[in-house]
Amino acid sequence: AVLLAATACTGDGGSGGGGGGQSPTPTTTDGTATRMVPPGDPETVASGLEVPWGIAVLPGGGALISERDSGRILQMSPDGRTSEVGTIQEASAQGEGGLLGIAVQPEQERPEELFAYFTTDSGNRIAGFALERSGGGPPSLGDSRTLVEGIPSAAFHNGGRIAFGPDGMLYAATGDAGDGTRAQDTDSLGGKILRMTPGGEPAGGNPFGNLVYSYGHRNVQGLTWEADGTLFATEFGQNRLDEVNVIEAGGNYGWPEVEGTGGENAPDEFIDPVLTWSVEEASPSGAAIAGNSLWVAALRGERVWRVPLTGSDEDPVGEPEALFTGDYGRLRTITRIPGGDLLVSTSNRDSRGDPQEEDDRILRIPVEP
Repeated sequence: AVLLAATACTGDGGSGGGGGGQSPTPTTTDGTATRMVPPGDPETVASGLEVPWGIAVLPGGGALISERDSGRILQMSPDGRTSEVGTIQEASAQGEGGLLGIAVQPEQERPEELFAYFTTDSGNRIAGFALERSGGGPPSLGDSRTLVEGIPSAAFHNGGRIAFGPDGMLYAATGDAGDGTRAQDTDSLGGKILRMTPGGEPAGGNPFGNLVYSYGHRNVQGLTWEADGTLFATEFGQNRLDEVNVIEAGGNYGWPEVEGTGGENAPDEFIDPVLTWSVEEASPSGAAIAGNSLWVAALRGERVWRVPLTGSDEDPVGEPEALFTGDYGRLRTITRIPGGDLLVSTSNRDSRGDPQEEDDRILRIPVEP
């Protein structure tokens, strides 16, 4: 693992920090050096949003966006124009909760259903909403169906990221909702990465015969896959260290017994992160893979981290590089769009940022393949 300097923070973090780390020069699996091309300057695609939390890229172009506090779903055209698709009335904004991650099935050119993770008065829930279309305008939200309910919720640590994996299954990142004991209980939905069919049933091959895929997590908010199927997850630490983990089926990632790397006294079954940051320079939320790198959006760190991927099972990441530090404030979600560029959302109106006139925004970062 790459270990960076430690400091103190809780929750989604505030602001500040700089830093780097030491690790091997990134190489490909054949031993040749990885070519790292600087990304282009971010451009504002859409502005005037209220705490955009999730971005679901539409295969036919554009994206759907969720707003945490308003409960609105917006459609953003490729040129940045936004229009309202509907409001999820059951979503209840409370602290870090509300309307969080969204996803669509990637193989559908015109998706028929929107999947959403949101906080209700009785816990976090995952549901599907029909996308109804008439004419050439944006879709509207139709009837809903509940996939999972009763995920622990609180003012903090709600997780919230959902994404379809290369296996066609829906993955969901949940938080411990302030009770670390949930993370070690494989019968609890809190502090986990869940894996399910699009119908909400436990996916075949799940290690515990239920929805739980991995456990021992504090608050995961980033999920992304390499081309070979390797799943990376970003996780908020408590007082010292944020994490990037490579996720294994049935893996125990140590929380609340371990924050960051466990060391020689940690139980053998705990899996160490492949990368850690001090919480003040990260508070890592969204994650994406593009251009042979893992890209991480940092809230308190107010930057994008680019982490080279080496292709090595033993040491899969190279030295992280901080980009755009302090330029756009708190950054929540990052996702790859067709062609390889990235969309990034700011989170400056979430009560912890310093919003500027255009906030909150969706930025586009050009990335060379």
